[in-house]
Amino acid sequence: MAPKRRRADQRAPPPAPPPPLRTELSQRRPVVVFAHGAGAPSSSDWMTHWKEMVKDALDAVEVVTFDYPYMSGGKRRPPPKADKLVDHHLGVVKNAVAEHPGHPLVLMGKSMGSRVSCMVASSDDINVSAVICLGYPLKGAKGALRDEILLKLTTPTMFVQGNKDGLCPLDKLEFTRKKMTCQNELHVVDGGDHSFKISQKHQNTTGVNQHDVETEAVKAIAQFIRSSIV
Repeated sequence: MAPKRRRADQRAPPPAPPPPLRTELSQRRPVVVFAHGAGAPSSSDWMTHWKEMVKDALDAVEVVTFDYPYMSGGKRRPPPKADKLVDHHLGVVKNAVAEHPGHPLVLMGKSMGSRVSCMVASSDDINVSAVICLGYPLKGAKGALRDEILLKLTTPTMFVQGNKDGLCPLDKLEFTRKKMTCQNELHVVDGGDHSFKISQKHQNTTGVNQHDVETEAVKAIAQFIRSSIV
C-alpha cells in the first residue's frame, strides 16, 4: 500500500534563523573618552552628571573617564602643561578602542581636558570621529589666545561655551573658528559660566532653568556626533 501523503499543514517546520549579527546601528554606537578639567577629578559631581547625560543621549557603548597622574592619589596638585598629559591620555584612548573595536571614537573634555583632547585627536595612530570641547580655555593666564592646536585640527570639533565664560570670549572664539580648517560648530549656553552654570537671576528673568540649558546642550552634542559618524 502506498504511504499516505502528508497534509500541507503537517510539513516540517523551517529551520530556525541564525542568530542576528551585530547591526550597523549598534556598531555605530560611539565610545567616548571624557577628560576632566584642571581643578576637579573624574569623580566630581559635575563630571559624573555630564557623563551620565552624554551616555544616555548618545546611547554610547561606554563613556570612559579617568584621572590624569597629577590628580591621582587624592592629592590636589597644580597641573603640568597640557602637552605633558598627552601620553597618558592617549594610552587611555587606545585601551578604550581596544575594548570596543569598530565603534566610533569621540573625545570629549572639560576645560583643560578639552585642550588635551584636541592634542590627542591629532595623533596619527588613532581615528577620531569627533571632538567635543566643554568650556574650551581659549585665553591663557596672561590673556594670550591658545588657538594653535585648534588650527591644526582635522577632526570635526564642537564647542559648548557659556557666554559669560571669561576664559573663552565668544568673539575671540568666533575669530578662531573662522581660521580653523576642520568642520566646527558652537553651541552657546546663554547666561552660562565656565561650567555652564546660570544664575538664579538669569533663570528668573528668562524662565529657563539649569536643567533646560543642559538638556539643550546635550541634544546639540548628540546631533553633532551623529552627523560626524560616517
